[in-house]
Amino acid sequence: MHKDDKMTPNERLTAFMTGKPMDRILAMPVLCSMSGLALGMTHKEKRSSALNEANAQVACYERFGNDLTIIEYGLHGVGAALGSQMSDPEDSIPAIMKYTLDNLNDVDQLDMSKLELKNDKKFQLHVEATKILIDEVGKEVPTGVLISGPFTAAASIYQTEHLLRATRKNPEKLHQLINFCNEGLKMIYREFIKAGAIILLCDPIASGTILNQKQYLEFVLPYTIDLMKDIHDAKGMVCYHICGDTTAIVGDMVKSGCDMLSIDNRVDLAYTKEVAGDKVPILGNVDPVEVLILGNTKDVDLTVKNCIQKAYDSPCGYILASGCDLSGEVPLENLDQFMASARKYGKWPLDPKNFV
Repeated sequence: MHKDDKMTPNERLTAFMTGKPMDRILAMPVLCSMSGLALGMTHKEKRSSALNEANAQVACYERFGNDLTIIEYGLHGVGAALGSQMSDPEDSIPAIMKYTLDNLNDVDQLDMSKLELKNDKKFQLHVEATKILIDEVGKEVPTGVLISGPFTAAASIYQTEHLLRATRKNPEKLHQLINFCNEGLKMIYREFIKAGAIILLCDPIASGTILNQKQYLEFVLPYTIDLMKDIHDAKGMVCYHICGDTTAIVGDMVKSGCDMLSIDNRVDLAYTKEVAGDKVPILGNVDPVEVLILGNTKDVDLTVKNCIQKAYDSPCGYILASGCDLSGEVPLENLDQFMASARKYGKWPLDPKNFV
């Protein structure tokens, strides 16, 4: 437990979920891609072994006292397992170089068995990292796994531009591809739930900056509802996040059945509180780039204060978080400040006088 806290993250989360007092607000900067920095590792070193991935998260928790550790199955895991060719950069997240499907009509040829734990080495690595991490610090802090939603999984198999065109030109085959991804994700999610992880379902290609509301309602929400039900059937908990401007679909996202709703910094927290705050806990939304990567500690302090001020009284509860995963060279002192400001302005009981 961090020296400046009076409760462990597990104790704090339990109090949050049961409406009991806490020492401070929950604070979950998304320390996933950049976690190796806490040990001086590059992203390539961090992702090279289960032990490195777990140790990076332990190092972050020990330094910052953040309320969630995160394993990175990632957004391209489904595509990579099925044959999409990935880059192997030293200091950033691997990108797709060649997609599994060139022709959407070949969707029938996809092999679901490649997604099974016994057949996917990367999947095995991330599950093992989850187990190591929970064994190491699980008595104090919960562990989540960052993993794609159905539309983004489809985009890891079939190029995004073509995928978007298919919403108009070939919707039947596109539905078949998304359904395939959904069934594969159910299998993958269940392995992580079995290991003890919370599901952090991230579907950035479903963003409002890419899809309109009608497309979201047809090609994303029905599959996400199905996924959420399966997660809950497996006794799992899920936080739902879509990157970018999701203002138009915040209300629709809640209909997915998620346990918590995370929003990007491009969505107003006050608006989200109004639309969804009485239905689910909301998370957000300190700008990961302009504030946490490019800003200074004063910028971080002011933004954390503004976020808490906007959403602290959300009816179902508010969790301070970054607007998205943190990647690249994040100044660690900005993350120190994020947590220090959470302790300062989010001290319990929450009081507007603390925001001055």
